[in-house]
Amino acid sequence: MPQRLLSFLLPFSLLSWGVLLLSALSHSGAGPWLGTWPDWATQLAQGAFVLGVFLYYRYRPSPLQGQAFIRLLRRLLAGPGLLALGCIGLHLLERLMKNQPVFGSNSLLFTSIYTLNLGLFVIFLARTNYAWRALVLFRSSPRLQREWTIFEVLLGATLLFRLVGVNPPNYLSIPLVVGLGLYGIYLSGHQKWVAYLSQREKWRAVLLQAGLLFSVLVFVQYFRVTQVDPQLIAPQPQYAFLLLTAFFSAFYALMGLLVTFFNLPIADVIEQRRNEILRLQRLTQIIQRGQTTAEVYRILLESAVQTVQADAAWLDLDPGHANVEAAAATQYHNLNPAQADDLRTRLRGHDLPEGEFITNDLNARVGFEGTVQEFRSLLQLPLRGLHFNYGMLYLLKVKPHTFDREDLSILQTFTSQAVLSIENLELVRTSLENQRTQEELKIASQVQDSLIPKNLPTDNWFDISSHSLAAKEVGGDFYDFLHLPGRRLAVIIGDVSGKGVTAAFHMAQMKGIFHSLMQENPLAKNERDKFPVPSRFMAQANAALTHCLEKSSFITSSLYIIDYEQGGFVFARAGHCHTLYYHALREEVFYFESTGLGLGIIRNESYEKHIKNQFYDYSPGDVMVIYTDGIVEARGGDGTDEYGEDRLKLRLEESYFQEAEDIKNFILNDLNAFTLGHPIHDDQTLLVIKFKSAQPPPLA
Repeated sequence: MPQRLLSFLLPFSLLSWGVLLLSALSHSGAGPWLGTWPDWATQLAQGAFVLGVFLYYRYRPSPLQGQAFIRLLRRLLAGPGLLALGCIGLHLLERLMKNQPVFGSNSLLFTSIYTLNLGLFVIFLARTNYAWRALVLFRSSPRLQREWTIFEVLLGATLLFRLVGVNPPNYLSIPLVVGLGLYGIYLSGHQKWVAYLSQREKWRAVLLQAGLLFSVLVFVQYFRVTQVDPQLIAPQPQYAFLLLTAFFSAFYALMGLLVTFFNLPIADVIEQRRNEILRLQRLTQIIQRGQTTAEVYRILLESAVQTVQADAAWLDLDPGHANVEAAAATQYHNLNPAQADDLRTRLRGHDLPEGEFITNDLNARVGFEGTVQEFRSLLQLPLRGLHFNYGMLYLLKVKPHTFDREDLSILQTFTSQAVLSIENLELVRTSLENQRTQEELKIASQVQDSLIPKNLPTDNWFDISSHSLAAKEVGGDFYDFLHLPGRRLAVIIGDVSGKGVTAAFHMAQMKGIFHSLMQENPLAKNERDKFPVPSRFMAQANAALTHCLEKSSFITSSLYIIDYEQGGFVFARAGHCHTLYYHALREEVFYFESTGLGLGIIRNESYEKHIKNQFYDYSPGDVMVIYTDGIVEARGGDGTDEYGEDRLKLRLEESYFQEAEDIKNFILNDLNAFTLGHPIHDDQTLLVIKFKSAQPPPLA
């Protein structure tokens, strides 16, 4: 239906404008062959044109695609607004020359330019109005959408009544206009899109909106001047309509400019992000509460629907791998099985390209041609684990073009955490049921081993070598790496108090928290602030562990973010072993004496005061040795001597010139010789990072 309506409205609007042009020529005397047209003909033609243009833009697809806010504002300025301003310039030039014989006193060109300006102004207002509508309703609630519809109806009725000459007394018209203005101010405060702009984008939006406001004000002045022009004798309601419309447009353009400048609604978006983090923490706590895998999937479905405000959803699971009964393999939200079956049938055999998960308009997707779908937007996301695909999550929205990349990023975090929770749940259940046999502990060891990185990061900037050995079949030491934008690398190492299955479980939790929190923050003002600094990460991790870590347990950890293009790194130490470092320029080996408290020791907001960032610029040839206390506390001699930090420091002084792998082997050979004949009593982890002597040149 909307497509048919659009195909009708376009020629209807063009025809109405043509009639309006003929009427204007009749009134101005530029077309004496037309005779004298009645005023109601002009008003009817203009009313039909305005209604046709506004309905045309009302039923077109939303002008906002994803989060392209700046592109939307730029297109508004580059469209009919600039063209109309150009026509106004031609009009002024013609006025200067109208006394020349070539133009005459009742210029056909003069009247035509005026009517063209009127048409372009209406198009400019319609485009601006519905662009403004798309921005106000970005991530809005259904209630706000209903309130905006009421506002549209009231404003349209007020303007059309003014066009047809219905002028209520001042004691009614003034409160009505003031009420509409206050209602518009209220709606203008709901602009969550502003908080998604970076600092640079926000200033660009301010400049573009200032340009829009300037364009509207130019139109206002133009119609004020032409209102008394003797060559354009037109019905008074026509001018009243134009001036009132221009006033409302200028007023709301100004409100948009102020909201953008002061960034008022950012608190709402921060609250939304907080709710997303709380939902993510809810997923991390599921094992502690003893929930089943079916309950995990139910929580995932509910969290995904709430986070992206989906209108409907369903979850298809593989019973063999998802560990659920066949009857519970499909879960629905606001959708009946028949609808899901129809969508499955149409989707079958028409997969999206690799890496694509969003369908912006189901009516246009292969397999849906010639159909009218109740739901227009689809996001389908596979649940992938380490070894299996557990199923597929489908989320639907009624309107097209309503899922974006941020929705996808958040959902990928949710699904990854849910799958990790399920795999941890299976690990714990297997370990508890079979903990008396060596074979069952080997299963836990294999699962844990799969969480330890096998492929170390490689680059022209550094070499990394690692070693990890558990004191029992499973242990509590962990380390991981994550590449960040801007040629940065995040390195984390940690040690869970205790040993065995419980420590391994918390080790897996910490790994999941690391990957969950080190996600891009769309509220960041610049690229380098999109990921948490180490101290902030530790505070968030401590909060996430508050409800899922036994009161008697804690975790020591250190997080390093190495910016090897800038030649430096920042790290924070949460009660972990001191970092051993060799500085090539000073030819000195030393420990970083940084402070920090272990995770889980203080379980409230005051923890952040006990963790600090430390910045350091490295030089080519520098060496960083990161380890757990199982290295320095290893026993030798008569069983009471410890390997110690001093001996580790001496080994680095003797081997710093070698490659990272050779330095690691040199230290381990000495450690094994020291502990010969003594069993390992604590998990041992050792990482050696050497910054290459020949560093690549920085990128242009």
